[in-house]
Parts: sequence; structure tokens; C-alpha cells
Amino acid sequence: MLVYLLRRLLYVCPVAIGVSAICFMLVHVAPGDPLTAIMAVDATAQEQEAMRAAYGLDKPLPTQYVIWLGKAVQGDLGKSIASGRPVAGEVIGAVQNSLVLAFAASLIAFPLGIFLGFLAGYFRDSWIDRAVTTVAIAGVSLPNYWLGIVLVIIFSVTLGWLPAMGAGDGAWMWDFTHLSHIILPAITLSVVPIGIVARTMRALVGEIYSMDFVQALYAKGLHRGDVLRHVVRNAAPTGLSVMGIQLGYLLGGSILIETVFNWPGTGFLLSNAIFQRDLPLLQGTILVLALFFVLVNLTVDVAQAIIDPRIKRS
Repeated sequence: MLVYLLRRLLYVCPVAIGVSAICFMLVHVAPGDPLTAIMAVDATAQEQEAMRAAYGLDKPLPTQYVIWLGKAVQGDLGKSIASGRPVAGEVIGAVQNSLVLAFAASLIAFPLGIFLGFLAGYFRDSWIDRAVTTVAIAGVSLPNYWLGIVLVIIFSVTLGWLPAMGAGDGAWMWDFTHLSHIILPAITLSVVPIGIVARTMRALVGEIYSMDFVQALYAKGLHRGDVLRHVVRNAAPTGLSVMGIQLGYLLGGSILIETVFNWPGTGFLLSNAIFQRDLPLLQGTILVLALFFVLVNLTVDVAQAIIDPRIKRS
């Protein structure tokens, strides 16, 4: 197990470097000058050059990347062009809010998706299977930002039960006031993962129940609960992989959902950075989210190896 873990860690290093290079290059490919947002219209050529030198934009792109990566490794992601504050501080605050939202959405999405998937797979080709499949397809197909607007209209505007936007005052706490702000965005963010997890688990469970070893277990006289335990063990590795990808999606948040609910997470931060052409903030946010996704995939790989020893041997 230790050898497998070390090998996976070695694989992560070049992936992380490649991700950092892609994050750096993507924001530079976009047209426009990021300094136009803060530079005076009548700025002289000398003032423009001084501003570019202050943000390191006067150097060649390879040199900019090496300098940026060296500082990023030390935790320095530069300063925001729009606000002048350190990018690391703004990203950390937004990541904390996105983690809270992702945790709440995963508590809804994963248990419900697994339950619906197992239910549909166990009762395959029945009305229960068709009902679950319809719900899953609807969840994947519905635009989540539209669903968020509908939920706001119903529960905030019409009924007045829940706040329409924001994350509450002050630092996040697991109290009633803050939880009331997270209910609607968490439900909206969980709809797509529910559909994906349910459809995946339905296909897995249905396929496993059709295998010969399941019939052999029944022939040995095992009860349905014992057989179900074997089915869960065989479905767990693939299910974990799918949920890991969805967890990365939840951690990244959604620009549209966080914009609809004015949730101060990474999606909302990315939206502001894009419209303000704030390259340091955009690069830092994308890098942190990408590294989170890499870390989640590493965790899922290790968990799969623990559950299924065949993965380690392969």
C-alpha cells in the first residue's frame, strides 16, 4: 500500500506542474489588457510602463510563469489588480465558503443519489426504475441557475421562508441564521450530482446483479442483505470515482449558482475576476481549484485501492 501511495504521489507532481502552466497560459490567451481597469485613461507611456513593471507584465511570458510559480509555491499568489489586496487572502476566504457549500450539497447529493441508484438497480425495468431514471435525467438536464431562480421566487419572494442571497453576517457558523442562507444554494448545487450518481449507481447495481456470482451467492443460501453487501463492495470503486469527480465539481462551485445567490465563494470570485480582467486573482483562484481537484482524485484513488486490492496489484 505504501508503494502504491508513493507512486500516486509521484504522478501528482507533474500533473500539478502541468495544471499550473495551463492556468497561467489560459488567462493570458484572453484578449484585452488587464491594466486598463485601473489605469487612468490619460496615463502617459511612462506611467503605463511603470504599472506593467510593478505587476511583472513587462517580462516575457516564460519568465513571468517561472516567477509566478516560484512565489505560488511559497504561498504568494500576488496582489489583486482591482482591489490591491493579496490574492491568497481573498482566495482562502472564498475557498472556505465554497467548502462549506460543497459539504452541504454533498450531504444532499451523495446519499440521495446512492439510494436512488441502488433502488433503481435492484428493481430494474420496474416502475420504480423508470421513475428514478426520469428524476435523474431531469436533474441533469435542468439548468441549475434557472432552478435556483425558481427556488428564490418560491421560498424567498413568495413564501418568505428563506433568505434569497448571501452567506449571513460575520464568519460562518453552523447556527440557524447561517444554515438558512445555505439551504437554497446547496439544494440547487446538488441537483446535477444527484442525477449523475443515481444513473451511475443504477447501471452498476443492475449489471452486478446480473452477474453469475450473485446467482451463486443466492444458490449458497445467503440472505438478501448478505448478497447486497457483496454488491456494494463491487460497486464501491466505480461509485467512489464518480463521486470524486462530482466532489471536485462541488468544490469548484458554480459561477452561475454563486452569482444567483450572491454566495461569496470561488465561483463568485471568479466571476468578478473575469469581468474586471484581474489576472492575478483569476490565476490564483483557478490554480487553487485545480489543485483541489487533483487532491480529491488522489484521495479517491487511495480509497479505491483500500476497498479493492486488485487496483494496487494492477
